[in-house]
Amino acid sequence: MKVLVVGGGGREHAIVWKLSQSPKIRKLYCAPGNPGIAQLAECVSIGVLEIEKLADFAIKEQIDLTFVGPEEPLSNGIVNYFKEQGLAVYGPSKEAARIEGSKAFAKEIMIKYQIPTAKYAAFTNYEEALAYVRSEGAPIVIKADGLAAGKGVVVALSLEEAEDALKSMMQDVTLGSAGVRVVIEEFLEGEELTLLSFVHGSTVKPMVASQDHKPVYDGDKGPNTGGMGTYAPLPHIESSMVERIIETIVEPTAKAMVEEGVPFEGILYTGLMLTKEGPKVIEYNARFGDPETQVVLPLLETDLLEIVTASLTGELENVEVKWKDNAAVCVIMSSAGYPGLYEKGEVISGLDQVVQPTMIFHAGTAEKDGQIITNGGRVLGLTAIGETLKEARELAYQSVEKVSFKGAHYRTDIGAKAFH
Repeated sequence: MKVLVVGGGGREHAIVWKLSQSPKIRKLYCAPGNPGIAQLAECVSIGVLEIEKLADFAIKEQIDLTFVGPEEPLSNGIVNYFKEQGLAVYGPSKEAARIEGSKAFAKEIMIKYQIPTAKYAAFTNYEEALAYVRSEGAPIVIKADGLAAGKGVVVALSLEEAEDALKSMMQDVTLGSAGVRVVIEEFLEGEELTLLSFVHGSTVKPMVASQDHKPVYDGDKGPNTGGMGTYAPLPHIESSMVERIIETIVEPTAKAMVEEGVPFEGILYTGLMLTKEGPKVIEYNARFGDPETQVVLPLLETDLLEIVTASLTGELENVEVKWKDNAAVCVIMSSAGYPGLYEKGEVISGLDQVVQPTMIFHAGTAEKDGQIITNGGRVLGLTAIGETLKEARELAYQSVEKVSFKGAHYRTDIGAKAFH
């Protein structure tokens, strides 16, 4: 088969890396890709939102399957457009992708189908939102309704922080149209986890649970980012808890989407908080999480292409999805200043020093004069596999020490929660 992956970040590098192991693929393309992906696939300089160009390329090159990585093209209807052109494409329709594209839509589904989640209210009027925040008090969570590249959530620990967040989203419009409508939620306490699942209609094939680290500094301090590192599986979380999440949250969500006439096909990301009352949904994404993909896919034993093609032919329930009995840890190296303003163009050295079982997934890199340079906030994800979580963690950090670029920042406590 000839396969095209849409995207150019760490998540897509992990997807391409996993697909490249399939004996059923003879040619792999990635648009736009990045220098790391270029070692495994032919990169095509078409942007993720150039949907018509991507479809034209798929027709011209006789692509058998397109795998869509990021959320924006999904929310913009890439799957609908490809299907109209008679192209095989993996990912949810524009209508089903609203589960990520609109926080309010997701909340309405959860309330209607009694899927456990935080109490919330949605607003388009700034004064009303402000009054609600003041009546509820802090800590409280403010979310932009639309897509904001992982930066649309503020966990406000003080009233002042909450008011600043509302002003920034609704009045200063710092997140553009994403923040015109906001969802305000009760603050949930507990431990976070992510459960990714392959979903086709009401068929759910869960992956191994993982845990992301959103705040930029050690000890979960500082502003939220797209994710500073992750690990899987979670040895300190009972398998019965994961079963409960699948039965009370993920499967009911898949069925709810079918009931609503917008069946979900693709990767459903369920972000959860394990509260005293039990697991509750924080958010859904309509695609693989970044950086969760970088630890989950290396633990997948089954051919990813086989799972995807089975889904497209309606045979997902007949596939046995197998997992390795190992652990994986991914540490993100970011540019100085991220998630705020950061410099680009710093030369990265030491990439050739990192050896198996550590993989380097490129997130925000570019090539210039034969050198790999930084080209984003999150630059690299170093993922190590080990027999145990402790071993994987040690290997990941040993590898991180070999790589350097000016101002490189990373958290030193990824995976530490599993040992408390």
